[in-house]
Amino acid sequence: MRVSTTPSAKDRQGPDAPARAQSLTQARAQAPKGSLTFRKPLPVAPFRVSNYGEEPITTQSHAEVFYLQKQVQAQTPMVILLEDGERVEGCIEWYDHNAIKVRGRTKTLVYKSSIKYMHKLGDAGQ
Repeated sequence: MRVSTTPSAKDRQGPDAPARAQSLTQARAQAPKGSLTFRKPLPVAPFRVSNYGEEPITTQSHAEVFYLQKQVQAQTPMVILLEDGERVEGCIEWYDHNAIKVRGRTKTLVYKSSIKYMHKLGDAGQ
């Protein structure tokens, strides 16, 4: 015989579930027609970390957006130095909240979280 370790629906509702259901039924019966209806509350979502530990999307500054838009429109050759020391050269094709697509010798998708710094090709980071 198999024993279930998960609680049944009756156990999850709690001991006062029949009383709550009865009071809701009475409230619906007493409410005048066309009045507000009662609904079950929405279940609460479990806690989870958004973007896997990265900063929330709303923290992207307007200066960053303006700078990237300017480089995309002008097709400025850029150098992107990554955290691991790798160097990516090329023009920025597009960007979003988490990544930048660079067109150089190859097309490369670079996550913003892996970027140490970036500069225009002729500036040498100054």
